[in-house]
Amino acid sequence: MTELPALSGKVALVTGASRGIGYGVAEALVARGDRVCITGRGEDALKEAVERLGADRVIAVAGKAHDEEHQAAAVARTMEAFGRVDFLVNNAGTNPVFGPIADLDLDVARKVFETNVVSALGFAQRTWHAWQKENGGAIVNIASVAGISASPFIGAYGISKAAMINLTVQLAHEYAPRVRVNSIAPAVVKTKFAQALYEGREEEAAAAYPLARLGVPSDIGGTAAFLTSEQSDWITGQNIVVDGGIFLNAGVG
Repeated sequence: MTELPALSGKVALVTGASRGIGYGVAEALVARGDRVCITGRGEDALKEAVERLGADRVIAVAGKAHDEEHQAAAVARTMEAFGRVDFLVNNAGTNPVFGPIADLDLDVARKVFETNVVSALGFAQRTWHAWQKENGGAIVNIASVAGISASPFIGAYGISKAAMINLTVQLAHEYAPRVRVNSIAPAVVKTKFAQALYEGREEEAAAAYPLARLGVPSDIGGTAAFLTSEQSDWITGQNIVVDGGIFLNAGVG
């Protein structure tokens, strides 16, 4: 592991960060000197992530994002270990179903919303009351381009991400001026979570993108780092599309 920069004095809580986009976000924040608490369902995966990121700057709390006891434990552990929680990155998400919403099991729809939307609100409430209400900070919600366009066969996921984008606007309005709240809407990023969208056909999938490649976790990590930095101090309530230019292909002609 390369030598880390001096501590920034800032602390972040990143959900769903044992791998994929969440790990990429945590990696970017650690690289600039932040201390970070990461969450996820698997203790072993979290332990490995902490070892890679640096156990002197990163802690982990295992649990399911929609579990309110887990939310409380993650925020409490962050405060106990680091004494503050400046930034929250809501990345935990699920997409357990593939098919038309006309046949969608409503219990599955509820699960998607509990994990993708309600948990983000729960974490935002808890970080607000634990630190941000009095001390300020920033929240970044990881949405998706599926939330701003029709998304065949992953409609439940797309609807939840549209709700995540509106949740961002609502929180930005209510939490101002102490806390800035923005969202990021990635297109397909090369993670295990999105593997079904490109596995065995990555070259074909990437050809649709003007920038000629799929995203990688560091693309989203860099954007999250910007949105939690002083360089974005006048940005709130925005949804930043990070899509390799794929929406440029949506025009006529």
